[in-house]
Amino acid sequence: MSIAFFDSGIGGLTVMHEAVRRLPDEDFIFFADTLHVPYGPKTKEQVTEYVCESAERILGESIKALVIACNTATSAAATELRRTYAVPVIGMEPAVKPAVEMNGASGQRVLVLATELTLSQAKYRELVTRVDDQGIVDSLPMPELVGYCERLNFDPAELGDYFNRQFASFDLSRYGTIVLGCTHYPYYAKLLESLLPPHIRVIDGSAGTVRRVARILDERGFAGGGSGRVRFMNSADDPAYNLKLEQAWAVLNHEM
Repeated sequence: MSIAFFDSGIGGLTVMHEAVRRLPDEDFIFFADTLHVPYGPKTKEQVTEYVCESAERILGESIKALVIACNTATSAAATELRRTYAVPVIGMEPAVKPAVEMNGASGQRVLVLATELTLSQAKYRELVTRVDDQGIVDSLPMPELVGYCERLNFDPAELGDYFNRQFASFDLSRYGTIVLGCTHYPYYAKLLESLLPPHIRVIDGSAGTVRRVARILDERGFAGGGSGRVRFMNSADDPAYNLKLEQAWAVLNHEM
């Protein structure tokens, strides 16, 4: 049985990459909802419908856990999936809590980068309210970044110009941590680190998510039994998109 990772596009590969690294005795399926990518600009109701449709496809495979490797999809649909299916469903949330813990003593601020839908959801607001008692968390939507990633555009000059425009109104000397709150964004972590002041840390939620996966599988007696095999699927059954997934996977294995 495999662990399935789901996203609207290639972004969730960053989470699966962490899982393959940490859980070498598992097998993996990655499913991209290419019919509806990107999720960020869509409504919660639309995203919930798309995620549930994709889950039906994924559960036709032999899986022991489903990881919603997408902050937007988690916000919109994780509760519905857990209500509907018996298989463990593990979601994502922006790494706001560890970022606040890193910066609380220094008073430096935290900047969360994510899609518009993630930042607009009650789940995100409740997370910030729960962990940010000092009021140090700010948010910045970067919807265009998903498009860059889906086009496999990693050009440092073009993306550097984009990031510099996005950060132009921020006094970065006041920030200690930037949180990558969309699973597409870690593709640009190294570029961001080269552009930002050296005191700023760039983090994401992949490691915490994979730790939860490992703990749940261990608790249920489902851990192990695989060999690190990875298989790609997409909602359009498009061989060309599976090739793109393989290319994006190769980028991660080269860069991360």
